[in-house]
Amino acid sequence: MSGGGALRPGTVALVGAGPGNPELLTLRAYRLIQQADVLLYDNLVSPEIVAFAPASAERIYVGKSAGKHTLPQEAICRLLTIKAKDGLRVVRLKGGDPFVFGRGGEEMEALLANDISVEIVPGITAALGAAAGFGFPLTHRDHAQSCVFVTGHLKDSSIDLNWKALAQPNQTIVVYMGVTGLDIIARELQVAGLPGDTPAALIHKATWIDQAIYPTTLKQLVQTAEAHAVQPPTLLVIGSVVGLIRQVE
Repeated sequence: MSGGGALRPGTVALVGAGPGNPELLTLRAYRLIQQADVLLYDNLVSPEIVAFAPASAERIYVGKSAGKHTLPQEAICRLLTIKAKDGLRVVRLKGGDPFVFGRGGEEMEALLANDISVEIVPGITAALGAAAGFGFPLTHRDHAQSCVFVTGHLKDSSIDLNWKALAQPNQTIVVYMGVTGLDIIARELQVAGLPGDTPAALIHKATWIDQAIYPTTLKQLVQTAEAHAVQPPTLLVIGSVVGLIRQVE
């Protein structure tokens, strides 16, 4: 499932591209991209990272954004399988980490079911990039002794989360893909007991050159997003650790 040598023909590497800044790639990710015969990449992978692939490599964009899928997930899995069975060295490049809300597990299962060898290369997930980029910790002994990652991706106009478990003191909540459900998230967390004045921040394109952060509170979350016309990809962080942003110059 993992390795350190050259990428073998007929093998797929599921590679985390990190949050966007090409200098945050792992060495293993960089080396595998340079060995690729075929590169399948998402919309959250920066052009600079795609450019690391050899000029001879086939580049296939399979990006998914809110409401827009270039290829459905099943078609991506089939394409990975076909390319590997053609004896090519395949790199599936995914924003962040392939195993953190990246559907890497689904792709791994599909490939293994077809007897295709898979290597997994972790990447820096967006939450870690956002915290480092804007100088706030996700955990801090004076603020948060736990940190929870959840997805705010809407399904059938609802978000199925354990709101009581999330609305705990001394905890940081990181919500991926939550922009379209901010009203639900803010309302349900307050109903579950999290105070409306709990610090929060919307972080757009963390670690990219045009990254931006919009500090707010839970009760002002929707108004802040509307005032700044916040669009995906945006990460939502909730918890008192967000208040430490202002201590960083």
